[in-house]
Amino acid sequence: MLKSPDIAKQHLIIFTRYPEPGKTKTRLIPTLGAVGAANLQRQMTEHTVFQVKELQKATNISWEVRFAGGNSQLMQDWLGSDLVYHSQSEGDLGSRMARSLSHAFQSGAEQVIIIGTDCPGVNSQILTKAFEKLDTCDLILGPAMDGGYYLMGLCRLIPELFANIDWGTSQVLQQTVDIAVKLQILIAYLPYLADVDLPEDLPIWEQTLKKKVG
Repeated sequence: MLKSPDIAKQHLIIFTRYPEPGKTKTRLIPTLGAVGAANLQRQMTEHTVFQVKELQKATNISWEVRFAGGNSQLMQDWLGSDLVYHSQSEGDLGSRMARSLSHAFQSGAEQVIIIGTDCPGVNSQILTKAFEKLDTCDLILGPAMDGGYYLMGLCRLIPELFANIDWGTSQVLQQTVDIAVKLQILIAYLPYLADVDLPEDLPIWEQTLKKKVG
């Protein structure tokens, strides 16, 4: 296998969406307005990118941003031209995740972690712990309070983990675990964290901003 010069043994993928008003964080639009919801998406993505950059200072990882909406030029104008960008392309969340993981493994990565930007509790310490756990486990999951997961880590692509999942529901984590158990995959878990998707979740983000200021 030819190893891409841009891919390290440990590789991280951020899934995000270009913050176009009316097309992102739509469940928060009644509370924040279309522009306010897009601004939140912008801030939360920037927060996640900052945490990954902090991790990169201490660990030899490579990473990329997989985006929906917008285009590569808009992403570069927003987050900088020094990052690696790929479109998430078509399909449901599972097929988009599987495609991005497959690309990373085919490029020579040996441990790949994929995260979203909805969970402000994901920090460089959590990410460090996730990569450490991949040394002894096949699958790492960061469970979210809403029944999904905020992080998945693998040492090889396991396509079954992305099929027949009710994406966007409270069943995602349990369905994923059930499949892993059937396949006799060794699972490790990270701490439960909360996503910011609904108006009642906004205090979680406000708390994160206070910590940053503090």
